[in-house]
Amino acid sequence: MYIIIDMHIVENKTKAGKKIYQSILLRESYREDGKVKKRTVGNLSNCSVGEIAAIKLALKYKDNLTALATLASLSDSIQLQEGLSIGAVFAVYQVAKGLGIETVLGTDFAGKLALWQVIARVIDQGSRLSAVRLAKTHAIADVLNLTRGFDENDLYDNLKWLAKNKERIEQELLGLRRSGSKPKLFLYDVTSSYLEGEQNYFAKFGYNRDGKKGKQQLVIGLLCDEMGEAVSIEAFAGNTQDPKTVGSQVKKIAEQFGCGEVTLVGDRGMIKSTQIAELPEYFHYITAITKPQIETLVKKGVIQYELFDSVLGEIKDDHVRYIFRRNPIRAEEIVTGRQSKLNSMAKLVVVKNIYLEEHPKAKVETALKAVAARLKKLKIDEWLDVQAEGRVLRLVKNETALEQMALLDGCYVIKTDLTREMAEKEVVHDRYKDLAQVEKAFREMKTVNLEVRPVYVWKEQSTIGHVEIVMLSYMIIRRLQQAWAKFDLTVAEGLKQLETLCITEIRVNDKKTALKIPQPREVSQKLLAALELRLPEIVVPRKVNVVTRKKLPRKRKNP
Repeated sequence: MYIIIDMHIVENKTKAGKKIYQSILLRESYREDGKVKKRTVGNLSNCSVGEIAAIKLALKYKDNLTALATLASLSDSIQLQEGLSIGAVFAVYQVAKGLGIETVLGTDFAGKLALWQVIARVIDQGSRLSAVRLAKTHAIADVLNLTRGFDENDLYDNLKWLAKNKERIEQELLGLRRSGSKPKLFLYDVTSSYLEGEQNYFAKFGYNRDGKKGKQQLVIGLLCDEMGEAVSIEAFAGNTQDPKTVGSQVKKIAEQFGCGEVTLVGDRGMIKSTQIAELPEYFHYITAITKPQIETLVKKGVIQYELFDSVLGEIKDDHVRYIFRRNPIRAEEIVTGRQSKLNSMAKLVVVKNIYLEEHPKAKVETALKAVAARLKKLKIDEWLDVQAEGRVLRLVKNETALEQMALLDGCYVIKTDLTREMAEKEVVHDRYKDLAQVEKAFREMKTVNLEVRPVYVWKEQSTIGHVEIVMLSYMIIRRLQQAWAKFDLTVAEGLKQLETLCITEIRVNDKKTALKIPQPREVSQKLLAALELRLPEIVVPRKVNVVTRKKLPRKRKNP
């Protein structure tokens, strides 16, 4: 008398020399005379993998064949399908929400479109048309709770809405971030961005910082608070000189933001005597002076060359304080750069002399002009000249001029009307150095993550709206950089990683029943955790129609 306890499959592998033999046996455990014994019921070695898997499944559910039948039925009816990308758009949206951007833009249709333009700029830069195409692959309707569709012309119209609400948006954002308190110090700088076309409202020829000859440009001014957080951005005509942009910023600080006694920090090309004279009485300034202005102070006896040291110095003249220093690292860089230019010119002279020797009919004057033009371009013609002795060129160094010039290598002077009671010299120095934060913001906006260009808009209001989107996007980029600083990746790489996280559509009998977000990979989990974000498990599907229309360039041209 025996009782069957269990039936199972056993896979055996044996090795004989270099050959491996595998056998798959169906065995059962049974109890006989109070002892548990085992025996082989059948040899399944010749069965296929699918057949063996089916037998294993049947053995697993041998006591509940109904469940097995249900499982088999479900496997045929359930399908999993990859849906829209949600990781990047969800993360950027949550950051925008945390910064108050969603609050100030509003939750109506115009506000949601503006928010999408900001998110799209962070994820993937491009035109309004590309933002529409991006919306087709990202779950923006589900994340932003959009209830109606849009096309690129809706986004172009939305730029005008942004321009119209620009002052309110910037004012409310500043209030939210600072809980109603007013900044006591503002950092201000300008840059330019070249334009490919000639139709933009602001397009003018001017000082092109990008070194693009023959390209018109627009000038952009960025105002930041003392922490380097963007406060306001403004577009100017491409031929606007830097100092000419200061007046509107002063008015903005006083009227739009309602600030009282404040200090405006700008570089040496920004806040000049004219701008200082036009400042309201309750405005103070921190700026720097140019090398010729330093030389003028030396001639007047206000400051001496010997006073420049690696330690900060200070002199007061009338009601103006001058904080000065020699940066030894910068001084060494200047000397190295000067020597590099000298070596470059020496090589050029050798090339010209060889050419003159090999070409007897070549004119020496032509070679002289070419070398002189190069000296001027390198800005070393003040202490280096070229002369001809017969048909041989040689460089002539003016040691006196060079020594005089080297006296100010690495030297800089900061100018302010703040009294010592208001700020010690170290504080004034550090606040001026904080302008580097604005320069960093411009690098992000122009070349790194946001690319303000190419500018795909022409009209004044559209350009203003576009620039505003870039500033709001920069605020998000800055937050992402801070959160992901510990990871060995850029913001763009982090967003690309999150883009791979897609919604899973669960379909039963070809009908979509649920949208579920799968468990993110380890890297994505760390990126989200650094932002203190947790993805929802289920997404409420929202069907909106996002389409592209035929471009209407005439509608977007200047009248």
